[in-house]
Amino acid sequence: MIRYLHWLAALLVVCLAIVGPAIAEEPEFIMEVGSTAPAGSPWAAELKRYKKTVEERTNDRLKVKLRLGRGNERSMTRRVQMGSMQAVAGSIGGMSSIVREVNVIESPYLFANHEVADKALDSPEVINQFRKLLAKRGLIFGLWAENGYRSYFSRNKIRKPEDLKGIRFRSQESLVHVETYEAFGASPVPIDVGNTLMSIQTGVVDGFDNTPLFAMAGSWYQGLKEGERNLFLSRHCYQPAALVYSKKWFDALPKEIQSALTVVDQELVEWGRNQVRIMDPVLIKNLARYGYDVYEPTEKELAAFKEVQKNVPDEVAKEIGPEGVALLKAIRKAM
Repeated sequence: MIRYLHWLAALLVVCLAIVGPAIAEEPEFIMEVGSTAPAGSPWAAELKRYKKTVEERTNDRLKVKLRLGRGNERSMTRRVQMGSMQAVAGSIGGMSSIVREVNVIESPYLFANHEVADKALDSPEVINQFRKLLAKRGLIFGLWAENGYRSYFSRNKIRKPEDLKGIRFRSQESLVHVETYEAFGASPVPIDVGNTLMSIQTGVVDGFDNTPLFAMAGSWYQGLKEGERNLFLSRHCYQPAALVYSKKWFDALPKEIQSALTVVDQELVEWGRNQVRIMDPVLIKNLARYGYDVYEPTEKELAAFKEVQKNVPDEVAKEIGPEGVALLKAIRKAM
């Protein structure tokens, strides 16, 4: 009998060694988050904080896997919509091919400054409209982040609107970005993130618009040759980013995990925005060190650009339809 009990105890130890750790370590749910944001960027830092928060909030029942530095936001967003990927963290421009109404958010000179942008995007009415638009396309809103204010990087010196005429600019694959360029008579060439640097290096395009942060993080600034590096700080487009989930995947989750994913951590959002804003002046100085002729336009000079683009927001909204018009109206009301 004693020998039999010893045998049972030994068998139990073996079973626990094989089965126990696997059960304890294996999470119930996994969420892969794809993003073009490279490791080391403020957006990546915000996502890492988000990962820690969500895993703690779900008692490690949900494991978050960050896939940083991916190349095509449109493709990732499509996969999330279809349910073959759980989440994507990307620019609003990248999502606009699926949720066309959000094009209006990146309209030129819509947000006068960061404070105005924060007030509008954090308003309940705008967030509720944004949630509804995403849900119709199979997406669930998680939280805001930001890329920042975009400006013009070009082989050509830009000082007035006419200077953009005929220039081939890489454009984000987005209705509002294309129409913004066309308002100047420029030639927008829609190119995805992964192919942009090569397009600049090979002369397919003469320039691009983006934030100093993304231009540096993606090495786009290196595409322009020394002696042909010009940065005109137009700050014409404030570009937020957002984390969104697959509705198909989300709807199959337990309610408590759904709640953990949709609680907007405003402190985290503000921390992420602040990281981008702190870096912006430092990055502009670094670009000057790398040979960029950085030009800060006067208010009078900017007024000429704003005049040319003043009708773009309403034209884009009308082209999209009633929900685009309604979102633009909600944003203006919140401001």
